[in-house]
Amino acid sequence: MEVTDLISITTFCTHYNVPATFIKDLKEYELIEIVVSNNDHFIKTTQINEVEKLMRLHFDLHINLEGLDAVYHLLQRVENMQNEITSLNNKLRLYEDL
Repeated sequence: MEVTDLISITTFCTHYNVPATFIKDLKEYELIEIVVSNNDHFIKTTQINEVEKLMRLHFDLHINLEGLDAVYHLLQRVENMQNEITSLNNKLRLYEDL
């Protein structure tokens, strides 16, 4: 994995003004993956959007970490179901056009 695909937790926390313990807590709840390289901890840049969502839920709506875990997994299920519905609608249109 290239360094350009990672952002340091220190840099991330400074930029967003959040405590590093919040990021480590997200890791403990397996909501994000942390990469360790040269004794530095990094977040994958592909996870930034997810971390931002979790930050808004936690800090703006005051949802605790247990609630974040539940909400995050429910949102993932909804997204998966939406993708499945889209796929099924596309297949249905294919058969309707025959």
